[in-house]
Amino acid sequence: MSSTSPIRRGVRDAGPTGWLAVPALVFFLVFAVVPLGGVVFLSFTSWDGLREIRLEGLASWTTVLTDPVTGNALLVTAKIMFFSFIVQAPISLLLGVFTAGGQKYRAALAVLYFLPLLLSSAAVAIAFKALLDPNFGLGPGLQVPILIQDWLGNSDLVLFVVVFVIAWQFVPFHTLIYQGGVRQIPASLYEAAEIDGAGRVRQFLNITLPQLKYTVITSSTLMVVGSLAYFDLIFVLTGGGPGYSTRLLPLHMYLTGFKANDMGAASALGVILIVIGLGLALLLQRLGGKNRNDSQLEGA
Repeated sequence: MSSTSPIRRGVRDAGPTGWLAVPALVFFLVFAVVPLGGVVFLSFTSWDGLREIRLEGLASWTTVLTDPVTGNALLVTAKIMFFSFIVQAPISLLLGVFTAGGQKYRAALAVLYFLPLLLSSAAVAIAFKALLDPNFGLGPGLQVPILIQDWLGNSDLVLFVVVFVIAWQFVPFHTLIYQGGVRQIPASLYEAAEIDGAGRVRQFLNITLPQLKYTVITSSTLMVVGSLAYFDLIFVLTGGGPGYSTRLLPLHMYLTGFKANDMGAASALGVILIVIGLGLALLLQRLGGKNRNDSQLEGA
């Protein structure tokens, strides 16, 4: 009689599945955990990027937390996060539902909608910076008076211009997410609704939206957390100006570290950025409930 227990024999027969996760874990450890630990360590030091690293305790944190520019950067980040979400979310949802249809013309329009996904953020910023130029841009070229103004130099307008450019680039990505989600909804639900006399609006509110619950949470998480990483687009488009109007937190971190040569304070800003991102991601994921990983089609 074999002395091997059924549990051990079952694990052995299943194969070394645990070892398959080792490369991913090593990759995560080397490129995520170790750099994060280094950033946390540097936040308690004084370093200009060249000379010797000196431990300074909470000096860098005190400098960052008492700097009014940091408070302004947090406010700008919150504004961009809020306005970009309320612009992108409904447009992405409606376009995703529209392009999920089986008609050929919708498929053709979907290709046009997704073209911005092929462009880098830097290229998009350069293009819009040229188009919005008050002297040689789109407005003077078309001789449209309302377009002839300093869009990127007016502190009252520049934030909304940035939100528009962000939406133009990233709405296609979230549209693609919603398109895939809508196509997973069983057609039988819509057929039953039509038999009951439900119109398009009622079907959208009572079938499409509830079935897209987890898709909405996923897309919203990417929108909100992704707004903390709009560094490249804003850096090229406005450079954080005029003044501090578009100097959001990641850009403030970069300028503090590589322009002011204060890596300690920049690392402290990086830690703040990571904590905010993780907190927002966990908060949004909790909205899906304990069973958010289960299929949203169960019981349909």
